[in-house]
Amino acid sequence: MENIARSIGRRIVVIGTTCAGKTTLARDLGERLRVPHVELDALHWGPNWTPAPTETFRAAVAEALSGEAWTTDGNYSKAQDIIWGRADTLIWLDYAFPVILWRLITRTLRRVVTREPLWHGNQETWRGAFFSRDSLFMWAITTHHKRRQRTLQRLQDLAYQHLTVVRLHSPKATRAWLEQISTRQSTI
Repeated sequence: MENIARSIGRRIVVIGTTCAGKTTLARDLGERLRVPHVELDALHWGPNWTPAPTETFRAAVAEALSGEAWTTDGNYSKAQDIIWGRADTLIWLDYAFPVILWRLITRTLRRVVTREPLWHGNQETWRGAFFSRDSLFMWAITTHHKRRQRTLQRLQDLAYQHLTVVRLHSPKATRAWLEQISTRQSTI
């Protein structure tokens, strides 16, 4: 059997809807494969939840992903051509909506209660999480199905035919897949 760590490549993007576990998986892969992890949210969000201007964000992404090996996570369409174009592997966490909703509830409650600092000192709040027009809950509800359809369409684009695509449908499948990488990595 081919070595999974080698077959997935050295420039890996993890995508999926809100709360699928993109950052956690990309970080874990980076550690296991001994490559840098680039968190796209940290490049996108400035203080007070201010998004970076598009060209600033694109330049930061291009710079951060200029190396020969990395993992990254996120669905930023405004830099997708850079991210997917440079990647050799795309891992899609394509989980069912109830799984996403449960993860969103538990993560949001933890972050609000603990006042966990995020990028550039940002913090999630009760108001922002539950009562804002920018609520992640509304975002998840309105984008889950659309994102799946859009991803399927984008993967048909000839510009991305070079990608090795790993589509995982559950956290259990993701853990099993990641364990294969751990096991194989220790034999390299």
